[in-house]
Amino acid sequence: MSANDRVLINQMVEEQRTARSVPLSFDATFERFACAHALHGFGLSEEEIEAGVIGGADDGGIDGAYVFLGGRLLHEDSEIFQQQSSVANIDAKTQLTLWLVQAKTSPAFSEVALDKVASTCSNLLDMEVDESAVSVLYDNDLLARFALFRRALSRLLTRHPTVLIKFSYVTRGEAAQVHPKVLAKAKILEAQFTNAFAISTGEVEFLGPAELWKRASTLPSYTLELPYRESITHGTSHIALVALGEYIEFLSDETGMIKSHIFDWNVRDYQGDVEVNREITASLQNPEAPEFWWLNNGITIVCSQATSVGKRLSLSDVQIVNGLQTSYTLHETLRERYVTDPSDPVFSRLVQVRILVTADQAARDAVIRATNRQTTVPVASLRATDDIQRQIESYFLEHDWFYDRRKNFYRNQGKPADRIVSIPLLAQSVMAMALGRPDYARARPSSLLKSDSDYGRVFSDKTELPVYLWLAKAQRHVDDFLQSRSEPISRSEYTNLHFHLAMLGAVDLLGKVFNRPDSLGNAAREGVFPSPARLETLWQALREQFENFQKEKKWGPDKAAKSGDFVTHLTSNLGYGALRQR
Repeated sequence: MSANDRVLINQMVEEQRTARSVPLSFDATFERFACAHALHGFGLSEEEIEAGVIGGADDGGIDGAYVFLGGRLLHEDSEIFQQQSSVANIDAKTQLTLWLVQAKTSPAFSEVALDKVASTCSNLLDMEVDESAVSVLYDNDLLARFALFRRALSRLLTRHPTVLIKFSYVTRGEAAQVHPKVLAKAKILEAQFTNAFAISTGEVEFLGPAELWKRASTLPSYTLELPYRESITHGTSHIALVALGEYIEFLSDETGMIKSHIFDWNVRDYQGDVEVNREITASLQNPEAPEFWWLNNGITIVCSQATSVGKRLSLSDVQIVNGLQTSYTLHETLRERYVTDPSDPVFSRLVQVRILVTADQAARDAVIRATNRQTTVPVASLRATDDIQRQIESYFLEHDWFYDRRKNFYRNQGKPADRIVSIPLLAQSVMAMALGRPDYARARPSSLLKSDSDYGRVFSDKTELPVYLWLAKAQRHVDDFLQSRSEPISRSEYTNLHFHLAMLGAVDLLGKVFNRPDSLGNAAREGVFPSPARLETLWQALREQFENFQKEKKWGPDKAAKSGDFVTHLTSNLGYGALRQR
């Protein structure tokens, strides 16, 4: 490691810290930086990274905890927890991953840190752990992350998943010169993870400034080369026949994982072991099957430029907008075989790829809608291309805010993180403040927009665009207040109550409860937000009411925060009136 690597990493962390309207401490910013780059291959948004940060005194030596299923981040309201039938659609032997991160600004790696993580995991990987017994030892958010992992594993047992438990240990020390005793402890921890379950594997990695710099300075590439066997060209666009082996290479990053970022604009996620994907797998495994492209609708790529030289297309700003199921099934079915035997005849079979060249976002959205309407995609899944979504994005841009309806689009452009607002966060802010349901926003972080009725309430053309921007700013205002208090709050308290405080702030401005977005029209036009002093008063009142409600109901904090009864209790007791829920 060059000493310059540490200087550069310090500078990057400091720039991220001071870029926020209310800066965090250097250590807190380093934790988020470390989590983002430990998990760099997953394409997580800023909000997804933030949601996994633990920190605090009772973190058990773990600063970040994330659960993935088949490479996709799991939430407490993910589909596999909602209905048993969704589990049947998960591919057999899909990988369930628990990824843990510890981030320290110290100049070396220590044995003590590994011992602490080993102790924590010994307690929390126990499928029969008594959470009430260990709750005095660990932060509620940490308990919730491990509970999410255990719950997912229990749900997936009939699908015979594989399990990876990975620990990324991040410091400002030199990863190439870790002390032998620390390396020995890492091997013991890997063995502990591997022996935790009959189906698990453990991995420990050390990340220092050199490794962080390499990851932080490498943005996901959207300029890719695609070899082809035959093509038809019309204007600047192409229809190409591509060998399966070369298409798998096109999809894979340097570690062999699929490049998830080139699917960011796809209207739905991988559906797993559904009938159409089973048919694709069967045709790949049958050497007597007809040509692959005869049986498959193919892939649609939109890009801003395509240049063909010697049967290779150089594509700029690549997004695969149709064909995600085919792409993921090809990758999952054939990737390992391609690594061990790239000469297998299956890799000479062909897939049809349409390359449509346009830099016009409206035209791209039209392509996404048209190509996906030919399949059984629910209308609700096309939401990112809705007129209201594009109007919100345009309005935010006019005011130097960035509405990330295309995941990580503005992050990859280097826009300020605290001015980037995702569709899910704006939806939660609308639900909490404008519709008076912070309990709903807290309980359904990922599934809030899956129902057409909820979507219609949250994103209505009757709501003025300034109100959406005000709501985004107000939620940031509240979150910055909570994260910058002189008396820090726990991560779990923040998770449970930040939407409730945002609702109280809005209600306090109007002096009464309400559940119509247009009630905020004046506040939006005047740019009025609760002062920090008023937020502090509201925060203390919220905490008191939250504690009283838990004692009255004999409920834990998570259950109470997700309860509509608590919202009624809160607003009534603080004199704002009881909101009639609808």
